[in-house]
Amino acid sequence: MAAPLTIAVKRIHEPAGPGDGARFLVDRLWPRGVSKEKAALAAWLKPLSPSDGLRKHFHGETADSDEAWDMFRLDYFAELDAGDEAVKAALFTLDAAAQAGPVTLLYAAKSVERNNAVALREWLARR
Repeated sequence: MAAPLTIAVKRIHEPAGPGDGARFLVDRLWPRGVSKEKAALAAWLKPLSPSDGLRKHFHGETADSDEAWDMFRLDYFAELDAGDEAVKAALFTLDAAAQAGPVTLLYAAKSVERNNAVALREWLARR
């Protein structure tokens, strides 16, 4: 069995650091106020982001509730489990980078504890 992957999570508005390794944006929309140069991305992995419907529902009025966070994670995990070829290709890219060195998942949400990158890291650790 392969060693578990160590994946960091960071807000894209924070500057790139030397320990970030390969940086992957995992949001569906490009974040406001961030240039592609400053983002210093290895890739933008849109297929690993939540669907528009799921994203809009979670980031509505329920984003601060524990119940909403749990439901978001369950629904997001189900989307990832049912992933199509684009999801599989994005996972291949992410896995290859993680095998080569540090990886950082980037998100734009304001919450450090409750965002899709945190949920994605949890899903990746469980698979």
